[in-house]
Amino acid sequence: MIRVQEEDFDIGAELAALTGGDISIGGVASFTGLVRDMAPIDGTDHNIKTMTLEHYPGMTEKKLAEIEAEANTRWPLAASLIIHRYGSLSPGDQIVFVACASAHRQAAFDACQFLMDWLKTDAPFWKLEDTDTGSVWVEARDSDDRAKSRWTDKPDTTS
Repeated sequence: MIRVQEEDFDIGAELAALTGGDISIGGVASFTGLVRDMAPIDGTDHNIKTMTLEHYPGMTEKKLAEIEAEANTRWPLAASLIIHRYGSLSPGDQIVFVACASAHRQAAFDACQFLMDWLKTDAPFWKLEDTDTGSVWVEARDSDDRAKSRWTDKPDTTS
């Protein structure tokens, strides 16, 4: 399931809805991304006042659905969820929530990490950080591309 929304989310309620009482699920892995209070700009940390996330409705949901479908192809998931917020957020606010449920924990762990690695590189969101020295668009990071590159080969899910 994919949701792109302005409003906050309740992690406990989302996890309960994700598993829905399915007793075949043996493990749930999740990740929650938060707005940090500092941003490195030109090698120096700056205080973040707000972060504004922008996206193109329709295009964003389509891309997130493609990423989620790839995870469900690679691992035997009982359920998966991506929630990504947009709009103006403050330090400490939740930005993203990813959860994967599977009969076995390793599939849930791997799929969750895969989703986050791909979201960081492929999700069409633009982040503007309003700092104590002005506003700065967040640039793509080489470290995110390296993290995504680990997923070039599909996993062996026969065990």
